[in-house]
Amino acid sequence: MVPMKLNQKQQEAYDRFYETTIDDGVLDSRTELLVGLAAAMAMNCQPCTAYYLKRCKTAGVPKEQIQSTLAKVMAVAAGQKRLQAEETLRHLATGY
Repeated sequence: MVPMKLNQKQQEAYDRFYETTIDDGVLDSRTELLVGLAAAMAMNCQPCTAYYLKRCKTAGVPKEQIQSTLAKVMAVAAGQKRLQAEETLRHLATGY
């Protein structure tokens, strides 16, 4: 099976959009990379995670900052599952 890809016009539009999110002067470069890594982890995008991890390494982002960022992603994911469990238990308690 041949993987589907965006057509050239769509890919160019995506590339232009993505470029607007890089070095826009709002976040410093290290924060930008860590936010990208966190978003990639949260979206479970393995290629994106590998991309941002490599960029973090190249940029000299300290291992401790990467670890802290990944821990925050884990904490948010765990919190979301806790809230989901509480909602499910509420339904159970009311006879669902």
